[in-house]
Amino acid sequence: MRSKVKGLISIFDLTRGDIEAILERAALLKGERRAGLRRRGDLEDRILGLIFEKPSTRTRVSFEVAMLELGGSVISLNWNELQLGRGERIKETAEVLSSYIDAVMIRAYAHSTIEDFARYASIPVINGLSDLEHPCQTLADLMTIKEHKNKLEGVKVAWVGDGNNVCNSLIGGCALMGMELRVACPEGYEPEERVIRRIEAMGYDSNSTVRICRDVREAVSGADVIYTDVWVSMGEEADRARREEAFRAYQVNESVVNMAKDDVMVMHCMPVHVGEEMTEGVLNSDKSVILEQAENRLHTQKALLLSLLKESK
Repeated sequence: MRSKVKGLISIFDLTRGDIEAILERAALLKGERRAGLRRRGDLEDRILGLIFEKPSTRTRVSFEVAMLELGGSVISLNWNELQLGRGERIKETAEVLSSYIDAVMIRAYAHSTIEDFARYASIPVINGLSDLEHPCQTLADLMTIKEHKNKLEGVKVAWVGDGNNVCNSLIGGCALMGMELRVACPEGYEPEERVIRRIEAMGYDSNSTVRICRDVREAVSGADVIYTDVWVSMGEEADRARREEAFRAYQVNESVVNMAKDDVMVMHCMPVHVGEEMTEGVLNSDKSVILEQAENRLHTQKALLLSLLKESK
C-alpha cells in the first residue's frame, strides 16, 4: 500500500481502503511470524525514533519489536531525556530529528503536541497515544474483530465506560468501516463532541451508526463485541475517587456479558484494573480476546510502518 498521508495522527487520516490494506498486510505478517519467519529486511537502514512523554508497555515494545523484525533500527527516548524537557521548542526538535531519522512515533499528553511536531517534521509522524486519540490501538482492534467475526461491516460494538481517547479513535474506525457502535457512559464522560460531529456527515455513506446512551443494557444488548477501558487514565489520578463513583455501574462483569450475544467477544486495550472496569472472571473467560488484541498491536504496527516507509525507499 502506498501511503497517501504524511503519518498517522488521527484515525481519520486513513480511508477505508487504507485500513483494509493495512489489515490485510498485518494478517499476512502475523501468519508469517507464527510460521517462524520473524526477520525481514524491508526496512533495512531505516531508523524509527520513539518519544515518550507518558509511560508505555505495549506501545513501546510492539513498535520496537516491529521495527527490529522488519530489519530497521529504533531509538527510544523519554521526553525528559530530550531538550524538549528543558523547554526547547517542538519546531526545532522536529526539524533536527527529521535530518537524523526516518520516522517518529510520539506518545504525548496533549494531542496538539503531536500535531505541532507533524507540522514541522519532514518525516512521517505516528500518534502513539494522545489525550484525544489512539489510532494505532484502533487498527489492532479492527484486526482482532475481523479475525473473530470474519467481517467488519455490520458488526455491533458496545463500548462501556469512559468516552476517552481510545473510544474516540474507535468511533472513527467503526464509522469508516461501516460498523455500529453504542457507547454507554455516565453524563459528563462522553466522547469528544468534535469526533461525533466529524462522523455525522460520513455515517450515512458508510452505513455506520454511533449512539451515546447511559444504560449498559441498551448498549450491550445484541452486541457482537463488548469493549471497555480503565476508569482512571494517566494524568487523571487526582480525580480517582469521583471517577470510580461515576463508573461503578459500568463494570463489565458476567451479568453484563450475558446481556450480549452468546458469541460476544470482550476487548480491552490494557492495562486492566481487575475488579474495577472488568472482573477477573470476564478477563479470563473464553469470550476474552484481550491478549490476542494486544498481540495484534505488533502486526498492525508492522503493516503501518511498511506502508509509511517501504514504498519511499
